[in-house]
Amino acid sequence: MRIIRALAASVLTFAIFASGAMGAQKTVTIVATDNGWDSQMFHNAIAKFIVEHAYDGYDFEVSTASSTMNWQSIIAGDVDLDIESWTDNNVTYLDDLKRGDVVDIGILVPDSAQGIYVPRYVLEGDAARGIEPTAPDLKTVQDIKKYPGVFPDEEDRGKGRLYGAIPGWMVDEILYKKYEFYGLNETFNYVRLGSEASLFASLAYSYNLGEPWVGYCYEPTWIVGKLDLVRLEDAPFDSAVYAEGKCAFPSTELRIISGKGFAQKAPDLLEFFKKYRTGSVLISKALAYLDETKSSHGDAAVWLLKNNDLLIDEWLPKKNAEKLRAYLAAFKP
Repeated sequence: MRIIRALAASVLTFAIFASGAMGAQKTVTIVATDNGWDSQMFHNAIAKFIVEHAYDGYDFEVSTASSTMNWQSIIAGDVDLDIESWTDNNVTYLDDLKRGDVVDIGILVPDSAQGIYVPRYVLEGDAARGIEPTAPDLKTVQDIKKYPGVFPDEEDRGKGRLYGAIPGWMVDEILYKKYEFYGLNETFNYVRLGSEASLFASLAYSYNLGEPWVGYCYEPTWIVGKLDLVRLEDAPFDSAVYAEGKCAFPSTELRIISGKGFAQKAPDLLEFFKKYRTGSVLISKALAYLDETKSSHGDAAVWLLKNNDLLIDEWLPKKNAEKLRAYLAAFKP
């Protein structure tokens, strides 16, 4: 009898262990890139909320690294998704896509832009703020080299200061080549700040004081959503010389890129990400809300979902949309 009881206990213990192990195996971790810019972090927050609360059996994590390092991790299979992928800035993208190392899931933002920006008052002045135009004839990126005195580098008074992109961003290499190609290096220093937050803080600081500022910016961002900026003209886009910095940035479609194993790993999520589409104006407004309220990216994601309910039906199957709405209704930050 003791042997039978012991055997039964062993079987029960094994069954409980096996059941627990099977349950643990049901959770699949999805990893997305975090390349260090605000709009991508915001998209990641939206995706995390939907993946974890509209579906069952998924965790959503991010890989924080430079865009170059994260891209290699996607190819290696260590990272699943690059949400808000600036593929035009990635010189290996088309080759990687052709080889099947990455998969183009679809368009996230159809109307993005990037380039060299100045506050509008630099060109036109601002009568309401008592600001006179300081460079009314500044039209193009090539023209910048004529105005080192308008955009002085406080640490090197003999030259102007041009704010570049963030170290590790793919676009930084293209921008620096543009800086050299147009001869801006003769009269300007190319200044790299350590983060998007630092770059935008320098712009906001100058803007609040009504002082000139010139440098890299892009859309969608909270700073573009709040400030009146002008993107300087450049030579017409030419794909043959774009990577060398010799022309304008193209009108950009930001994309969602996955590793080659993602479709098999999470086929139901693949269908969601194929439909996950936003816009530059919408995201810029959401990022402005995030900045004004000093909320987290997660709380701002909830704000966007609650205030744009129709998007849920566009992105999700009915049962998942209902599950997400039920969670949103009960959610408390």
